[in-house]
Amino acid sequence: MARKFFVGGNWKCNGTAEEVKKIVTMLNEAEVPSEDVVEVVVSPPFVFLPVVKGLLRPDFQVAAQNCWVRRGGAFTGEISAEMLLNVGIPWVILGHSERRSLLNESNEFVGEKVGYALSLGLKVIACIGETLQQRESGSTMAVVAAQTKAIAAKVSYWDNVVLAYEPVWAIGTGKVATPVQAQEVHLELRKWLHDNVGAEVAVSTRIIYGGKFVYFSLVM
Repeated sequence: MARKFFVGGNWKCNGTAEEVKKIVTMLNEAEVPSEDVVEVVVSPPFVFLPVVKGLLRPDFQVAAQNCWVRRGGAFTGEISAEMLLNVGIPWVILGHSERRSLLNESNEFVGEKVGYALSLGLKVIACIGETLQQRESGSTMAVVAAQTKAIAAKVSYWDNVVLAYEPVWAIGTGKVATPVQAQEVHLELRKWLHDNVGAEVAVSTRIIYGGKFVYFSLVM
């Protein structure tokens, strides 16, 4: 089964209104394959979601960087999945390493968030990944398997899930995971899905690399 390519951009907590508009202009002018071949999703900060959605070309999509684990209510500072759907946002990033580490989001809490968002119809970019200490101790697969297990426990339909393997040691550190390192984990994740979820899910689920990369320009 051929999997559609997926390219996502997380803008994190960056940008002004003018900077965001300039980025959108550049994206709108970019030459990319058709949406039948590749899915492009950008994730600006919450306050810019409506602006980006309104200005962005129709074949590109917008994602929120997080959402709350249940319906809205007395949860100051949070954004509910219902709110995202109400303003036409189709995607959300959940389980990002920065939220796991800085805000102490546990594997189980991330799993709950993924399950709730999916139940309402949002598409989810679910993040998993190990720290440098965990990689150097040889526990990479144990860590990402535990993270994936907590997500899988709350997911019954995988078509709207993209797994983003983001090695924490390659985010904002100047270090870069090699294609070989990323692919090794991707293959193990696919094997885990095969053994614990199902063969069809293992084949069809898109697993992407999230983190720093190096762009090489070749002149022929």
